[in-house]
Parts: sequence; structure tokens; C-alpha cells
Amino acid sequence: MKLHLKVWRQKDKNDKGRMVSYEANNVNEHMSFLEMLDVVNDGLIKKGEDPIAFDHDCREGICGSCSMVINGVPHGPEKGTTTCQLHMRKFKDGDTVVIEPWRAKAFPVTKDLVVDRSAFDRIIQAGGYVNVNTGGAPDGNALPIPKVDADLAMDAATCIGCGACVAACKNASAMLFVSAKVSHLALLPQGVVEKKERVRKMVNAMDKEGFGNCTNQYECEAACPKEISVNFITRLNKEYISS
Repeated sequence: MKLHLKVWRQKDKNDKGRMVSYEANNVNEHMSFLEMLDVVNDGLIKKGEDPIAFDHDCREGICGSCSMVINGVPHGPEKGTTTCQLHMRKFKDGDTVVIEPWRAKAFPVTKDLVVDRSAFDRIIQAGGYVNVNTGGAPDGNALPIPKVDADLAMDAATCIGCGACVAACKNASAMLFVSAKVSHLALLPQGVVEKKERVRKMVNAMDKEGFGNCTNQYECEAACPKEISVNFITRLNKEYISS
């Protein structure tokens, strides 16, 4: 399979950046998208050119590092899938593939497809620790939690913090991310005690980082590789107002 790539290249955060065309030849349909980029980079290195910089780590859809917009869609065309788990069989021979970094004021591009997502780290840090003494690991049945709450907390906890929700939103809103993190702890007994203080601090940190507001367009839910529901944003708003 042969693909025509148009890739965003940017030397550093001060460079204006530009789209550069590459040909990807002999692409195997069983390759992941990142493996395809690895092959392209091998060719660039052999020619003495600078390889395309992109974030990656686990390559198992867990860490959320592989952030890139593929043909206008965060993480590409396969719903509920991270870039590292996207395979080339989703493309056709001769396709043109446009690859760009996340675009958001709070996620400045540092090089090519790599963006600085430390704003998410600062929001998490603002939430603070769970200060109550939880002791050692209790037996599973020692602290009963309603199944509905346990299931919701687990759904929220699947957020990998990749930032696709921000990249998909016209306002670069981070409310889906923040709502998942706030709900994850607020639904469980250990996190209830400090939930009011936590939600105020995390929302204030989100606003301080320059993320936009939610206008209920649901692009975030559509782009989320873990399919986090926008219902958590409703829960976030309730938690914030009641705090």
C-alpha cells in the first residue's frame, strides 16, 4: 500500500511550522499507525533528514501519549481507538493522510506533532491528595459501595488524559477531562470528604490554563478513545455549583 502523507513540521515552539509532503511506500495493512510513521522516519534518517517527532509510550492504548489529529479527527477514523491502536487497514492504497498535532492554546506545540500537555498535570495537582487516613488495603467487601456508583467511578477512571477532547472542541474545552477526574473520586467514599474543595480547585486551575468553555456540541465524547460520556460534565457542573 502506498500513502501520500502531509505532516505538520515545526522545529520548536517559536517556529511558524508548515505542512510537508512525504510518500509512505510498502505500508503493510497490519502495521499500526505509529509503526507506519516509524518506517517513514527510518527512511528520513537514512537520507540524513530530521525524523518526524511524535509522542508515544505504551503503544497499547493506555498511556494516552500518542496525540495527533489524522485527517481532521483526533486519533483518526476509528471510533474508541487511540492512534497507537489504529491500524493501516483503515486506509486505502493511494489515500492522502493529513497528520497534525493537537491545536489548543493550552497545548503549545513543542516540535512537529508533540505538544506540551503539562496543563493537565497542573489541573490534577490542583485537586490535591486524599488526606483522610484510609489505612491499609481493606477487604473488598469491607466498604460497601453501590454498584451504580462503582460502575460510574470505573467509567470515569478510564480517562487516559490524552487531550483528544480538547483537540476536538472548537473552544478547546477540557471539561470532559476535568469532569472525569472529579467524578472518579467524588463517587467513592474515600474522595467524598474533600470533593467540594477539590472541584473548586480543579475548575479554577482549568480556567487559569486557558481552556475554553463547554457549549454542548459533544465533539469531545465523539473523539474520546475511551468513550467517556458527556454526562460527567453535567455531574461536574452540579458538583461545582453545590460546592
